[in-house]
Amino acid sequence: MLRPATPSGYGPSDLQTAYNLTSYSSQNGGGQTVAIVDAYDDPNAETDLGVYRSQYGLSACTTANGCFSKVKQGSTANAGWAEEESLDVDMVSAICPNCHIILVEAASATTSSLTTAEKYATAHANYVSNSWSGNEGSTAYDSYYNVPGVAITAATGDSGYNRTAQWPAILPAVIGVGGTSLTKISPRTESAWSGAGSGCSRVYSKPSFQSGLSTGCTKRAEADSSAVANPSTGVAVYDSYHESGWLVFGGTSVATPITASVFALAGNTSTNNPGNLYSHTSSLNDVTSGSNGNCGAPLCKAGAGWDGPTGLGTPNGIGAF
Repeated sequence: MLRPATPSGYGPSDLQTAYNLTSYSSQNGGGQTVAIVDAYDDPNAETDLGVYRSQYGLSACTTANGCFSKVKQGSTANAGWAEEESLDVDMVSAICPNCHIILVEAASATTSSLTTAEKYATAHANYVSNSWSGNEGSTAYDSYYNVPGVAITAATGDSGYNRTAQWPAILPAVIGVGGTSLTKISPRTESAWSGAGSGCSRVYSKPSFQSGLSTGCTKRAEADSSAVANPSTGVAVYDSYHESGWLVFGGTSVATPITASVFALAGNTSTNNPGNLYSHTSSLNDVTSGSNGNCGAPLCKAGAGWDGPTGLGTPNGIGAF
């Protein structure tokens, strides 16, 4: 299939407009580093990133100028994960073009390998994005996702309401990121995406920041916040390793690096935790329509305040981050 020479899907200026980030994306982020944790090697990651940034008039972000670095923990390449890596670094570029980017490539997609990559990421960046998930259960690796001063975001999944909560997004120290359908950017029109993950933990107690909140869960609930995720209102991504050219992507794996990058724009390392979002709900766009399942409000159906698919809402500037 021939791919278009010019991109469809939302680009940097679209996303910045929708989320009231234009001035912050232009002025903030210098000296900040966002780390991306994915699995397997994308041999074209840096050159593909260069195409994306050039297309949208963003400054070069390369190994040579110190903006980009890739940490390769294994030798195996994987086309599907390469697309994910292209998506993730492009979204950091879209939201925080002044940020440095570390792409940490786990040796495999096992929890053990991804956590080894996570340990590197949290030691070298204050903002870490995880566009992957698995079912909660074992707690063996939990401590590596609770690092003071590091904002760790994680996707809640793309299968709607899930009776088994998604890890690591469900961890009380992690910002669980749901998803929306962004149908207009100015004025912003947004609803809960039907695929956005939500769920109740069977393992983790209700954290203090969710106490007194009606979540439909007796324990920890996801999501905490959200951003665009519907592939039908998706984002432009450039990838040459799998399907060469411009693609349109969706999923909570779009929303997750967007959210990590807004934390980087804010640069408040002392408040890099989910609780800060719950203390600044007025600085988020409350998403009040749409659903991701049949379990009703608030766990499956969006409404005023917190709901499962979109959490507290989407970025409206950097005040909540």
